[in-house]
Amino acid sequence: MIATATAVGDHLRQWRQRRRLSQLDLALDAEISTRHLSFLETGRAQPSRDMVLRLAEHLEIPLRERNTILVAAGFAPVFPQRSLDDPALAAARRAVDVILAGHEPHPALVVDRGWNLVSANRMIAPMMAGAAPHLLTAPLNVLRLTLHPEGLAPRIANLHEWRAHLLDRLRREVELTADAKLAELLTELKAYPIPGGQPPRKPSDEFGGVAIPFRLQTPAGLLSFFSTTTVFGTPVDVTLSELTLETFFPADAETGQALRALADNLPS
Repeated sequence: MIATATAVGDHLRQWRQRRRLSQLDLALDAEISTRHLSFLETGRAQPSRDMVLRLAEHLEIPLRERNTILVAAGFAPVFPQRSLDDPALAAARRAVDVILAGHEPHPALVVDRGWNLVSANRMIAPMMAGAAPHLLTAPLNVLRLTLHPEGLAPRIANLHEWRAHLLDRLRREVELTADAKLAELLTELKAYPIPGGQPPRKPSDEFGGVAIPFRLQTPAGLLSFFSTTTVFGTPVDVTLSELTLETFFPADAETGQALRALADNLPS
């Protein structure tokens, strides 16, 4: 029992420190005494199931890791993890499909926490054309495909800018989730060479610093996008909590026109 309590305390302390909170800060947020929190972290007290969930909520711990802490405390996981094809998630799957189809003729895709492709609309495939086959096999990692020198990288007109944006985003996700696999992916991506030795360019101020454009050379010409990210607001399933919907919008009239023409020639 003491060993289990200590393991739970280690989890709580590590997440509190990761969120840069003092014991006093977290105790005030969770409406418990600093003394009790200290006892939980050192293993002198065993947290209840409700206390684990309360602290995890205030620490904004991802659902997958909340299950891990619950198990360490001797409780069963409370957040299920199911395939998106599971009948229990049929409504969520329909919502994803409607959003993807409704976003056409603009590209949109869904990735999991590891940035592996879950689903996409018809407009994504043409953007991937020309990438090495080994980058297109399942599980297809979108970040690896984008930044790999045999992937999209040679065709990204503002590669330095877009690469920095993606690496910064991934770095924040590593800090948020403490996911070792994401950390490994970040290390891998940072090691990729810049294709053709492209020189750094001054960051674009076209959108006033609000959005970073994604400029891709394609057979249809230079396409320019800005992107948005959508997540499920109140997920109670690990799978749903880790899904991210990436939608791309034309950043200029020429891109919008090219996408409409491209969509007309794609199979339904």
